[in-house]
Amino acid sequence: MASGRTSWVLLAYRLPREPSTPRSALWRKLRRLGAAQVLDGLAALPLDARNREQLEWLADEVVEAGGDATIWISELGSAAQERELAARMADAVAADYRTLTEQAVATREEPAGQRRRSLKRMRRELRRIRARDYFPPTEREQALRALDEIAALVEEPVG
Repeated sequence: MASGRTSWVLLAYRLPREPSTPRSALWRKLRRLGAAQVLDGLAALPLDARNREQLEWLADEVVEAGGDATIWISELGSAAQERELAARMADAVAADYRTLTEQAVATREEPAGQRRRSLKRMRRELRRIRARDYFPPTEREQALRALDEIAALVEEPVG
């Protein structure tokens, strides 16, 4: 956009309270996408084709579950509001990166075979985190370095 600001895709939704399964499933899917819950029934992601398509699919699921859903394309009213929302999203991802870094540190003490399996698991988790990392926090670099260190240990020749 000409303003240099982020455009957002929003999912406004309302689901019946019962059964609770569709609500829980929607919440898990929004979390997996890294969506910010702006208000109850309003989730936001930075606008790109993938995020728009994902939220359109979720809107269809909401309607199929007996609810109402609308997709909106928007820009926040101020740069300060945009920074606050981006910071909330980055904070959520930063916590996941910190956990991954802690796991990598603990993995250093594991036997070689177990360390290799742990590295594969942590790399899968890293891919899941990066898929929802729209505003990379400094913790990302720390996690990448920690995994690189484990990879070097796994790949070093056994003497």
